[in-house]
Amino acid sequence: MFISSAYAQAAATGSTESTLLSLLPLVLMFVVLYFIMIRPQMKKQKEHKAMIDALAKGDEVVIGGGVIGRVAKLGETFVHIEVANSVELQVQRAAVIQVLPKGTFK
Repeated sequence: MFISSAYAQAAATGSTESTLLSLLPLVLMFVVLYFIMIRPQMKKQKEHKAMIDALAKGDEVVIGGGVIGRVAKLGETFVHIEVANSVELQVQRAAVIQVLPKGTFK
């Protein structure tokens, strides 16, 4: 009496066009993320690797802890940094953050 008859609805057929439109924001977010975050980070890593590969004896550098020194010896994976007279620190090449202009370290 009070309950009306329930009829099954036909299943909605999703079109491929609506599926592509729903994925469009996700794709656009990935593209923006790539150009804003991923690409600049890769460029920075490439520049840092080139700087480390170009290190030479006598270069003045800053290492990870903010210590300034002069490259005394170069090894395959380690660098000896002279921070004072007869005081050398042995650090990994990756610890070198920046190469300073000549004459900065006295």
